[in-house]
Parts: sequence; structure tokens; C-alpha cells
Amino acid sequence: MATLQGSTLEAIKNNQDQLLDEWIASLESNGATRNLKEQDLRQQTRGFLQLLADGMQSADGQVSNAEEVRRFLEKLSASRAQLGHDSHQTAFFIFALKGPLFSLLQRLYADQPALLAEQLLVISELLDSLGMHTVRAYQITREAVIRRQQEELLELSTPVVKLWDGVLALPLIGTLDSQRSQTVMESLLQRIVDTGSEIAIIDITGVPTVDTLVAQHLLKTVTAIRLMGADCIISGVRPQIAQTIVHLGLDLSSITTKANLADALKLAIKRLDVGDAARG
Repeated sequence: MATLQGSTLEAIKNNQDQLLDEWIASLESNGATRNLKEQDLRQQTRGFLQLLADGMQSADGQVSNAEEVRRFLEKLSASRAQLGHDSHQTAFFIFALKGPLFSLLQRLYADQPALLAEQLLVISELLDSLGMHTVRAYQITREAVIRRQQEELLELSTPVVKLWDGVLALPLIGTLDSQRSQTVMESLLQRIVDTGSEIAIIDITGVPTVDTLVAQHLLKTVTAIRLMGADCIISGVRPQIAQTIVHLGLDLSSITTKANLADALKLAIKRLDVGDAARG
């Protein structure tokens, strides 16, 4: 198995400044420094090259401080993902170092072609493995960012509004899938607890279609609201939605429905007044 020569390690350690300048120039020319401050870039490149130089071992061509190097790259990948860099730009942080290192080795082993080929292969395999780790770390971070953004958008798309004392409204816009239905239910139930509201209005004016699955989600939400001791009214039932419900044979007879939010609010206020009068 090919290993790094002592002369290779010594050359890398003794030529760090030149390697850094050529490495940074390659990063800049390929657009891999977007949104990065020059001071931060210099600190990152110098830090990584120092880690690599310190950890390289002539015994097996690997790095003795591999865990520290991986943590460095994971932190770097996370910062690149947050800056909006793509995976190519992030991985190029590693791959751009190949050119300067290869040039250094070509000068060092100019009269030893066999040894040059061997050392180039060892360095290439090492940087390839680190580059792949960088890509994997970037993907994990990027997926986490996307999940968080989706959750935030989901929360923003299910606002619970207090329309009246004791009356909450939840206007729905877009498709009501299982995940969103769960978020809707949790948000609405929590607001009922927080405000002590007696009636919740779910407005589906912005829901494009109502199929069997959507109806089931609505029924579950209504049931949960009733279990909390509150009542529920569905508003925004347009003629085409009413026809769809009839054609599908869906049974929503247990749910109070209104054509628009204004009518639902009037009914809610009336129920509250009747309830207050009965208790009085």
C-alpha cells in the first residue's frame, strides 16, 4: 500500500504560505468564496491545512487526527449551507487544494516519475475521502435547514385568529395533508386551552378541493375540539365543494357548516349569547 513519504510531509509543512495563496486563488476563481469575508476564508484555509499537515502520517497515508479534521469539515459545511452555498461550492473547498499540492509534488519529484505518481495517488485519495465527507455533512445540514423552513412555513400557514371573545378562527389555504392536519389540530387545541374559547371556526375557503382524505382530517379535528369542551363550525363551503362532498358520499351531517366566515361568526356569537342567557 502506497504511503506518504517523509519528504512529502516536510515539503507541505515548509510551503504552507505558498499553498495557501494558490489554494485561495483557485477558490476565488471558481466562485467558491461567495458571501465569505477574506479574513474568515484565510482563517479556514490556514486552519484546515495546519490540521492536515499535523495529522498526516507516513505509515498509512491517512491522518492521525481524522476525527478532528472531520469535525472541522462538518462545521465548515454547516456554515456554507447557511450562507446559501451549494454542495459543489462546499466540496470545492477541499478539491481546490489538489492543484497546489500536485504542483508542489511535481516540483519535488521532477526526476522521480514513479514516486511522483505514487504520492499524487495517495494525496488524491486522501482529499477525495475528505471531500466526500464534506458533501455528506453539507447534505445533512441542508436537509435540516429545509425541514426547519418547512416547519416554519407550516406554522405560518395555520394561523389561529381570535375573532371574538370565546371565538377562534383558523383560515386554511392550500392542501390539507396528514402532516398539516396534525399541525392544525395541535395549534387550534392549544389556542383553545390558552384562551378558554368555546367555539372554533375552521374556514376552508382557501382549500382548493375536498376529498375523502381532507374530510377525514376535518372530522378528526372537529372531534378533538369537541373533546376539549368546545364547539366547531366549518365555513367556506362553496357550491362546488358541496357538490363534491355529495358525490363522494361523505357524511358531514354531524358538523355545522356555513357558506362564509361572516355567517359562521354570526352563528358563533348567537350561540355564545344563547349560552350566556341560559346560564344567566
